[in-house]
Amino acid sequence: MKKFILIPDSFKGTMSSAEICGIMEERIRARFPQAEVISIPVADGGEGSVDAFLSAAGGEKITIPAKGPYMEDITGFYGCIDGGATAVIEMAACAGLPLVGGKLNPDQTTTYGVGQLMADAAKRGCKKIILGLGGSATNDFGAGAAAAAGIRFFDTLGKEFVPTGGGLSRIAHIDASGLLPELKAAEIVTMCDIDNPLYGPQGAAYVFAPQKGADPGMVEFLDEQLRSVSDTVIRELGVDVSAVPGAGAAGGMGGGMLAFFGSRLQMGIETVLDTVRFDQLLEGADVVFTGEGKIDSQSLRGKVVIGVARRVKRTGLPVIAVVGDIGDNIEGVYDEGVTAVFSINRVAVPFEKAKPRASSDLSLTMDSLIRFIARFKAVV
Repeated sequence: MKKFILIPDSFKGTMSSAEICGIMEERIRARFPQAEVISIPVADGGEGSVDAFLSAAGGEKITIPAKGPYMEDITGFYGCIDGGATAVIEMAACAGLPLVGGKLNPDQTTTYGVGQLMADAAKRGCKKIILGLGGSATNDFGAGAAAAAGIRFFDTLGKEFVPTGGGLSRIAHIDASGLLPELKAAEIVTMCDIDNPLYGPQGAAYVFAPQKGADPGMVEFLDEQLRSVSDTVIRELGVDVSAVPGAGAAGGMGGGMLAFFGSRLQMGIETVLDTVRFDQLLEGADVVFTGEGKIDSQSLRGKVVIGVARRVKRTGLPVIAVVGDIGDNIEGVYDEGVTAVFSINRVAVPFEKAKPRASSDLSLTMDSLIRFIARFKAVV
């Protein structure tokens, strides 16, 4: 074995993707010390996405003064990769839940700082911007980010304002002519791994606002706000995003990225694979290791394991999924290109007891797999 590719998702609440790659590589090198091992940590667009991309592709982390969820002064950041041609931004850097602490009011929070990061990256010369949606404390349809990028919002009295989640129905007119030219010219890709519509029972407010602090009354109010801004965007910009899968991501920012920036929504794993030039990395590889916290029927919707397997399938290379748990009805993963699935859980214990031993269990599982591969290689 001369070349291994490692591209696991994180095991949520247990191990990061980078930690998993490190453990996998350690066990591989114990048996194949001269092998080339390519590690590609994966993040889903939320907190940690910038570091994951920088780890996988190299580059530079940029820090700038920016605004937080309540327009407070914070230090924002993003990553520059591809020699500065591409910026990777996680909205959680300026609009994430950890930034609000115990002050949970999704009707008052803003994505303004996210727009500042986008604008800075474009002015710096980035021709492509990858924006990760996830972990947001907001429900403002991305209007705050649009305002920071030069789009102006006016109420019925003609007064300009920056809309928050609770002020979207105040928007009477949208002037998009001031959008930063560098952003208008940039290719913008939004990482989005959910398919929720903008509003309604499966929309942004009803599904995600409760975890941001909204009680039932506020959930209904925020849903009405999103319905209102959707109608306004149709009237003012001629764009209907209400039923677009993923429009409800990150408090409706998925829809806002489409409406205000002409972005395309793309599965996170597809974005990662394209960015690191995964198809080229496969050349000369012997095996691909991937994984996630739990593989089940939901994995077939295109999360990391399936996204990787689909790309690898046409090469005929083996894809080994090392996971935390194995759910029911996973047979379909084999049709997608997964060769085998192995769980690291060696004893039947509740998650809270399994969590502290996850790294050692992963190490032992990988050791067994690599021992088998080494033995098989010696035989053939």
